[in-house]
Amino acid sequence: METTTIAEVSQAGAIYKAVGGHLNLPSMNQPGANAYIGDSLSNPGGSRLCAGYFELKAGEPLVYEYTYDESKVVIAGEFIVTDMASGEVTRAKERDILFFPQGTLVKFETADYALGFFTGDRTFAP
Repeated sequence: METTTIAEVSQAGAIYKAVGGHLNLPSMNQPGANAYIGDSLSNPGGSRLCAGYFELKAGEPLVYEYTYDESKVVIAGEFIVTDMASGEVTRAKERDILFFPQGTLVKFETADYALGFFTGDRTFAP
């Protein structure tokens, strides 16, 4: 799934800075799921890494398969995450860190609202 870069990005030497990436995130267009995602930094300087924000509002769950490794830090609210292979559930609140290995199939839910910052080892570059 390709995401959209929505932050204002600047560069100071080798350092990249993204501002406002959490605002007006584009929909993931998953029926019934109020899920939004956007890359703030998409493979800066040719890196395989990307970083951005994932927002979820109460509604239908979002089921997502990771085709890459990703870490996510909960910025606000709470994610209820189910590992679809084992059925195990974890609840992640503000300042918790999650890691999703490549090949993991998960279900994301929230009772109200959750915002996470992610960094992933993936590229959409040719």
